[in-house]
Amino acid sequence: MTQPQLPPQRGQEPRSGPRRPVDPARSEACRLLCAGTYLHVGYRDAVIDELYVHRERFAAPSYGYDAARVLAHALRSRRQEVAWSAGMIALWVVVAALTKFHITVVIWPILLIALGRRLGGSRDIDGKFPQFAMFRRLLAFVLRWYGRLTLLFVYVTLFRLLIAGPDEYASDSYGGSGDSFLDSSDGADFGTPFDPLNAALAEPNRFTAACLLALPLLLALLSVGQRGQFARTIAGELSKQRFPNAADDPAESASAPRFGELSRRIRQEQHAPLILYAKAEPFRGAGLPFEPWSLSIELRPRTAGDGDSPLDALRKTDAAPAEPLDNATVLEKIKPLVEQLREPSARTSPQAADAVLDRLRELVVDECVFLPAEGLPGRMAFPYTKDTYLMHRTDAVEEGGEQRRHFLRVRVGGWDEEIVVTVFVRVHTQGGMLMLEVAPHVLPPVNALFATADRKAHEHLHRGGFGRYLFALLRIPAATGDALRVLARAVAQTWRQLTDVHADTLPDGPGASVRELGADDRATLFQEMDVARYLKSIQDRIASGVGEALWNAGYEVAEFEQKVTNVFNNSGTFVGGNVQGNGIAIGKDSKANSPAGKPPPASSAGAGGASK
Repeated sequence: MTQPQLPPQRGQEPRSGPRRPVDPARSEACRLLCAGTYLHVGYRDAVIDELYVHRERFAAPSYGYDAARVLAHALRSRRQEVAWSAGMIALWVVVAALTKFHITVVIWPILLIALGRRLGGSRDIDGKFPQFAMFRRLLAFVLRWYGRLTLLFVYVTLFRLLIAGPDEYASDSYGGSGDSFLDSSDGADFGTPFDPLNAALAEPNRFTAACLLALPLLLALLSVGQRGQFARTIAGELSKQRFPNAADDPAESASAPRFGELSRRIRQEQHAPLILYAKAEPFRGAGLPFEPWSLSIELRPRTAGDGDSPLDALRKTDAAPAEPLDNATVLEKIKPLVEQLREPSARTSPQAADAVLDRLRELVVDECVFLPAEGLPGRMAFPYTKDTYLMHRTDAVEEGGEQRRHFLRVRVGGWDEEIVVTVFVRVHTQGGMLMLEVAPHVLPPVNALFATADRKAHEHLHRGGFGRYLFALLRIPAATGDALRVLARAVAQTWRQLTDVHADTLPDGPGASVRELGADDRATLFQEMDVARYLKSIQDRIASGVGEALWNAGYEVAEFEQKVTNVFNNSGTFVGGNVQGNGIAIGKDSKANSPAGKPPPASSAGAGGASK
């Protein structure tokens, strides 16, 4: 009996000792984000604009990926696409010059097709003017098919002209001497939809016909070449086998000096314990807030024989004077309890324990300090040193400030870093009270479009030559429009880089997160279950740590435990619950609500993906 083949899983081989998450630059999430820059031009331009053009902005924290590597592939994708687009537009210009601008007979129907597609896809108009929805769809249908029939008529006419010659074409069996194709005796009275084209072809010749007939064939060749380069890139350096070898990535080795400087700075900022934030979105980069909660309790000293908690039987009940309790003491009690989540359940053998693949084994517990970017003299001058962090950490952990804040950060990445759960914990003691703030955040999976890169590349590489060419021929109108848009965007971005409009701008926090821009709005049920398990486990340990710190310092814990129970009972972290305001939808009929200001998901290839 044969053994069924199972899909490979990272970490399948037993490993002893503590485990660390995969290197962010080699994670599957990072690979998919890099592939997304070749698939979606809108995403690629957003990455370049945020990390390359706006050099005054600090990089957002990068959980489970390397933003500098994504930027490298975004720049490489733009260089490749600009080159192919320039070749396509140059071909149009050359043919226009050779044909003395008879190329307008081809451009006109292509514009009609493009306009029809634009109207057909503009559903936003229906929301504003629902009374014109039927008219819009009808007009789009007429424009598309009128353009297609006109284009067919043009090429049939050009082919007849090339075969028969101008003299025979002008006096053929379709009309009398001087009549053109599809003319009739009634044409002078009523005309036909093709009269403008007949006028444009009033002085035809074989050279013009040959150039116009060769144009779509050459454009199709360029389109096939472009798609072939995309497929080789995905199947080559961005394949699952080669991507972990970051040292041999051609995207980084072929970049300009400006990228080298920015990439070093991004890699210094994205994983640093000092987080420079924008006031509008301090947790940018961590994903969507998932049921943040806080509570406060009175610090009441425990008296002798107090039985204020059901857990008293498990604790010492000897009376002791209450000790002063500071923020650092509470956090130090939380850390070891959370870190114990890395340990697998007791097994009969160490080998069996080492085979456990639970992502909680790769849980990361560290500390971070949030600093406002506003008011700093410059981005490049900010010192990311260990001494700077220790200074801010020492001051921030007890000060309870508004702008500079210290957090205990607990992070676990699942599904090859496609799901990242980060819990920020802040404790503050003031005026005989203890305040606990817990801010869970979840990074949703990478956009599903990016995950299709391998399939698209495989389909192209294994499709026959005729199939590739036919597909490219049918997409010539769309590919031409894509080329124009790509060149226009490239010129605008290049102008901003050359003029360096952001060079003297005051530093600012992150305007966007590369990971959040490339995230989907929903997760699978398996992923939702894992998110719920991670959050429940981490928050239970946080509550236990605070309770232990209170008890050991000689304070009552009944009020704290009751409030924690109420929070957990009303939490949305349980599968089947109703989660509002989160990007992870739970349950069959739940709806995910994206945060305000997030661009629409890359559900379609857009201008860039359409040409791939």
